[in-house]
Amino acid sequence: MKRTFFSILLALLLVVAAMPTQAAPTDERTWQDESIYFIMVDRFNNGNPQNDADVNINDPKAYHGGDLQGIIDKLDYIKAMGFTTVWLTPIFQNEPGGYHGYWISDFYKVDPHFGTLSDLKTLVKEAHKRDMKVILDFVVNHTGPHHPWLNDPTKKDWFHEKKDIFNWTDQTEVENGWLFGLPDLAQENPEVKRYLIDAAKWWIKETDIDGYRLDTVKHVPKSFWQEFSKEVKSVKKDFFLLGEVWHDDPRYIADYGKYGIDGFVDYPLYNAITNTLTKRDQSLRPLYDVWEYDRTFYDRPYLLGTFLDNHDTVRFTRLALENKQNPITRIKLGLTYLFSAPGIPIMYYGTEIALDGGKDPDNRRLMNFRTDQEIVDYIKKLGELRKQLPSLRRGDFTLLYEKNGMAVFKRTYKGETAVIAINNTGKTQKVHLTNDQLEPGKELRGLLADDLVRSDQNGYDVILNRETAEIYVVAKKTGLNIPFIVMLIAIYVLFGWFLYYAKKRSKQTT
Repeated sequence: MKRTFFSILLALLLVVAAMPTQAAPTDERTWQDESIYFIMVDRFNNGNPQNDADVNINDPKAYHGGDLQGIIDKLDYIKAMGFTTVWLTPIFQNEPGGYHGYWISDFYKVDPHFGTLSDLKTLVKEAHKRDMKVILDFVVNHTGPHHPWLNDPTKKDWFHEKKDIFNWTDQTEVENGWLFGLPDLAQENPEVKRYLIDAAKWWIKETDIDGYRLDTVKHVPKSFWQEFSKEVKSVKKDFFLLGEVWHDDPRYIADYGKYGIDGFVDYPLYNAITNTLTKRDQSLRPLYDVWEYDRTFYDRPYLLGTFLDNHDTVRFTRLALENKQNPITRIKLGLTYLFSAPGIPIMYYGTEIALDGGKDPDNRRLMNFRTDQEIVDYIKKLGELRKQLPSLRRGDFTLLYEKNGMAVFKRTYKGETAVIAINNTGKTQKVHLTNDQLEPGKELRGLLADDLVRSDQNGYDVILNRETAEIYVVAKKTGLNIPFIVMLIAIYVLFGWFLYYAKKRSKQTT
């Protein structure tokens, strides 16, 4: 008897749970839907102590033991935060001391410190099993400082003449000079061009990687990139090229998009972020101004990689500390903007634990997985919201309000409207949004901190505590929950029927 009752009750609950809710619009996944976790391989996680040659964790310029197996072991950790792609610093064989990967000695081998080709293939397969993508850092501008080609008479014309770059406004000097004293490859030489392109295609065919982050793009002729892009994309459909053009002028960066590079790391936005979000009471208008430039100059502004810091810059945490700010608070605000504004958010490993660090190599400290989880938990929320709300990945972007660091943005996509509020001030702020700015008669449902703002006849009043952020969706006002009420009534009816039947049966048996 009891079994029958609970079977009916369970069936009813399942029916109610399956009742349709308002579903977010779905589209085929593209690169603008990704979020990237950026790893310096040697400094992330030591998964195989057997390849720990020359390791000295007390020397910031020595190997620290991180390897490909260590990344494989942490794929679930990365995925749990909501990241869909991992980008690795160069994994190719390097000259002694090249822990960072940028002193390449062999473009066709995995550096033994990091593992084997088999390890890389396994990493890609395991990432793909988790519906994650893998981007490798690819360097065509230079080799390691003592590459064997330098002493090979048959390759004397593979390099430009040894000269430093003095005039950074002279494009010829920028492309032909030796950056940081590293031998500069002559991509205009057909043999060099063929070698580099063939190597890039080989790694795609061998490992099934999904993209390249292209190092030092502005130091290589645009004509090379045009041919490079065409050929590597012929190997794999939707292969992604993310270029590093370190420059303050978006027009200069955007011009490289004409030559087949899909997206670029957004250094102008990085500059704006470090000037505004590393301390409070700074206007957030510069962030939006960068977006205005981006959508004007780039053909595909949604493919720009946005970031707080990377392996070439001082850590965001250090900048916050220098400004006498709580880095955890600052990082939360910064990541909220990255995950909700246009672009592909890129987070440098260690940001989730507020890893400190000054200039290179101090900004490349060893990752620590036994630390406070406050930022990790916050990133998980941001990652889930970005996944569930297409407007945060594909929507337009409008500034509704900004005053001295309190800002409200709006994004809309296929009938979905998200509202992003960031209070970068030292006081609680109240913002009135009019019916002209947001659809009247609705409510704003906060998804980060569970805030709820119901509209009145004049619009919406958003109140936000100091140094916090909230992401809202515009939704119908909540009223009576009819399905829930029906379920409660049904439960009471069934329970009453159960008591009546049980009592009747007990009388029959006596």
